[in-house]
Amino acid sequence: MLVVRDLCAGPKRTTELLEDLHPISSRTLMGRLREMEQDEVVLRNNYGGLPRRVEYELTERGRRLIPLLDALMNVGQALECNDCQDRKESAGYYCDFCPHQRDAVQFNDYPESREPPVESEPTRPPRRKDDSIVLL
Repeated sequence: MLVVRDLCAGPKRTTELLEDLHPISSRTLMGRLREMEQDEVVLRNNYGGLPRRVEYELTERGRRLIPLLDALMNVGQALECNDCQDRKESAGYYCDFCPHQRDAVQFNDYPESREPPVESEPTRPPRRKDDSIVLL
């Protein structure tokens, strides 16, 4: 589910997934991605070249899992498992899936280490490295 969560924002390279899912090992991640590819949940795009460039993205079947992730997030919020403001104070940013992140973009609430996105570009701020894996 964490791989699906990270891929619902768009295609990612293996190194980006490893960084986002830290402390998962590359061997474990590659095994999960192979299984998900066999189950037609993710699509592996090999662009070749040196160094090899491979991206993973959700298939239509994989995108069907997104409402389940939304439901899990709603349950976590209802149970107050991961208060957004606590995360902001401890990590210095809101997670990529937090509805408060949109408010932060609107009110220029950025840590000093990040620049606000240019208004003409609808991009989200880069994700800082976080050692915790939060399910809810």
